[in-house]
Amino acid sequence: MIVVTGAAGFIGSNLVAGLNRRGVTDILAVDDLADGTKFRNLADLDIADYWDKDEFLALAEENELPESITAIFHQGACSNTTEWNGELMMDVNYRYSKVLLHFCQERRLPFIYASSASVYGRGPKFSETYECEQPLNLYAWSKFLFDQYVRRLTSPAAPVVGLRYFNVYGPREQHKGAMASTVLHFNDQIEKTGECHLFVGSGGYPNGDQRRDFVYVEDMVEMNLWFLDHPEVSGVFNAGTGRSQSFNDVAKAVMAWHGRGRVRYIPFPENLVGRYQSFTEADLTRLRAAGYQRPFLTVEQGVKRYLDWLHQKT
Repeated sequence: MIVVTGAAGFIGSNLVAGLNRRGVTDILAVDDLADGTKFRNLADLDIADYWDKDEFLALAEENELPESITAIFHQGACSNTTEWNGELMMDVNYRYSKVLLHFCQERRLPFIYASSASVYGRGPKFSETYECEQPLNLYAWSKFLFDQYVRRLTSPAAPVVGLRYFNVYGPREQHKGAMASTVLHFNDQIEKTGECHLFVGSGGYPNGDQRRDFVYVEDMVEMNLWFLDHPEVSGVFNAGTGRSQSFNDVAKAVMAWHGRGRVRYIPFPENLVGRYQSFTEADLTRLRAAGYQRPFLTVEQGVKRYLDWLHQKT
């Protein structure tokens, strides 16, 4: 049995879908369905069982989880970058992760978990070294701290892989609201007003030319599954395309799909001043050296695939 935490969330549900495509249905989905609308992300998928995250954590702490578990994909987290409740963030993102890590080490099970490119702050370099890591918010620091904890495992008894997701977009993210990708926001804005709203220039970049490493969610699923297939590899790795593109590029791709639309530049939010990444681009040196050679979709390719899926569902 494969465990996916955060299974009703964005990347978690896509990971379940990816396992299903492989013919794997013996999946224990773990999540918090206080937001019951997230059930839709699992409604068309095939799982063996669903457990609440607190129930799962309690049994993991006592080492009483089923013996049939063969691997854990830990995607569950508080991913709200504007959350400043330190007790909540550290309990969900740090303590929970430590419990599952030690459970997997004791059982000698692969543990593949979600880290975040937010650990790099404003950059300018994005390689998996301490010198490049400068988190700007509590969410980023919680992810950074757990990566540091993992790095102290000098001789892990089982594979441990942390994936530092860059700007992931794609199907099954509608529940995220304000934290959803710009692709979804631009799509909604085009449908409602005919305009894509982009920030004016910041960080030395012209209007809308701030650049991020936008990566399609199916590419992230393939990366997770590759690490499952290669238990000889452990470590913390960047999970992006290695190629930054501008928000203007994203808007153009969305407008091209719709065949209409225009861009309007809006003032930069005060609450993001000093906490905004105007540029991100994954350094893939370590990932490629580990043996992962699969190519990644461009923004233009990924946006088309995403909007095709989105409008088939509505």
